[in-house]
Amino acid sequence: MSSKTWKIAGINFDHMHMGDLLRKVHEHPGAEIAGICDEKPERMQWAAETFRIPPERTYTDYRECLEVTKPDLVILCPATAQHAEWTERVAPFGAHVFVEKPFAATLPEADRMIAAVAATGRQLIINWPLRWYPCHVTAKRRLDEKVIGDLQEVHYYDGNRGPVRHAADKIETEATPEEKSASWFYKKAQGGGSMLDYLGYGVTLGTWYHNGRKPIEVTAATWQPPELEVDESSITIARYDCGLSKFETRWGTFTDPWRLQPQPKCGFVLKGSAGTISSYDYEPVIRVQTAAHPECATQPVDTLAAPNQDPISYVLDCLEHDRPVDGPLSPAMCRIGQQIVDSAVLSAREKRTVPLIQ
Repeated sequence: MSSKTWKIAGINFDHMHMGDLLRKVHEHPGAEIAGICDEKPERMQWAAETFRIPPERTYTDYRECLEVTKPDLVILCPATAQHAEWTERVAPFGAHVFVEKPFAATLPEADRMIAAVAATGRQLIINWPLRWYPCHVTAKRRLDEKVIGDLQEVHYYDGNRGPVRHAADKIETEATPEEKSASWFYKKAQGGGSMLDYLGYGVTLGTWYHNGRKPIEVTAATWQPPELEVDESSITIARYDCGLSKFETRWGTFTDPWRLQPQPKCGFVLKGSAGTISSYDYEPVIRVQTAAHPECATQPVDTLAAPNQDPISYVLDCLEHDRPVDGPLSPAMCRIGQQIVDSAVLSAREKRTVPLIQ
């Protein structure tokens, strides 16, 4: 391990995942929380108390935070529609930029983010928490080992009871209808909706499973309750040269998958030329169906060893060794996912199949 202590700042607490990421920084022996920043101090209170961040490391002006703390890495958790704006604000200060999912609200905004960080010579990292679930990592390993032959289809269904039903550390919360409508997750202009919240997970990890293959065309539909301005569920079908893949998002599952798997189960089913793999969120096994085991053989998930067990450990190891992040965290793979998301948004809006947006 390097003797260097990586200084990390957390800026903008719109997304509750900031608390989860700061916990990983707090627990990492080679990192420190150099500062946290949000225009609304009350949103930082839980993190400041939980991770014992002193008042002098707490800011309401991002410029002051960056100028004083001079972080090596900045974690950004703004509303989806503000990812490009915040990346462009932070990038000139010379830190690596770590953006919590999704990539962006639109492909042009994702390209702005790529350009802003590329101009500094630093790395842009997009984190997808599903990437760190041992079941999905194990499924990728078995897929690469060709245990089910060549991948033909990815089937994805994921979501939760709703974004205002939990906070950092998956603490359960309840919200009034007024609080729900006030949340940025339910505002179209802020990049709200289940499609923008969860489709990127499925199509970005789906691109990882497909080893970078792109679909040819996309067909999508959403369901939007009349009292809301954003969708709470969506279905996207992507046609590849090898078959059809399907991606579903849902706010309003019967239970949260980290507490108890709902039906349908949240996770992935991968269909290959010689079998199938099911990999469901948080489960300790995957199920592999082949000619030798048509009844499905259960396999324990891999133990994720350091430094590949969580996003902070992985990213700091990459930076330590001057190695670009890869897989679902890489801008190149995330851009393919964003192409699919933008195509799905267009398809749902125009109620027609569309070619993959370039």
